[in-house]
Amino acid sequence: MRATWKPHEKHGRLTAQSDLPDSVYAFPKQRKEPLTDARHVRNAVARFDQVTEASQADRAQAFANIKKAAKHYGVELSESSSKDLGVHPQTGRRQRAKRAAATRKRKYGPRGRAKAARAKPVKRRSKGATARKRARS
Repeated sequence: MRATWKPHEKHGRLTAQSDLPDSVYAFPKQRKEPLTDARHVRNAVARFDQVTEASQADRAQAFANIKKAAKHYGVELSESSSKDLGVHPQTGRRQRAKRAAATRKRKYGPRGRAKAARAKPVKRRSKGATARKRARS
């Protein structure tokens, strides 16, 4: 796969994300994982499997872009292919989030998250306090 990544600097400074061209991103179609410096390259490697809705061809393209950016910024990669990075792509995240929201709503009502945060933790006695209470009775 041929890399489409090109470094982008405007007068020696990086521009805002909305001003960045598609050629700066690891996943140019989704505009995900900008590769503007060494820190962003390392972050893209770490988050490679978190990008959802990307085909195998998109992942191969993204790896080629990451590899080219890593070479440009002097970042060493121990991975040799996109399969080494995207071993466990994140799928089904929306369904899990919906189930969690439904559980909060069922337990705490329509303002589930706010009520869950305000819920007071149950105070539990230590084992020693329970034993002393039993000894008294």
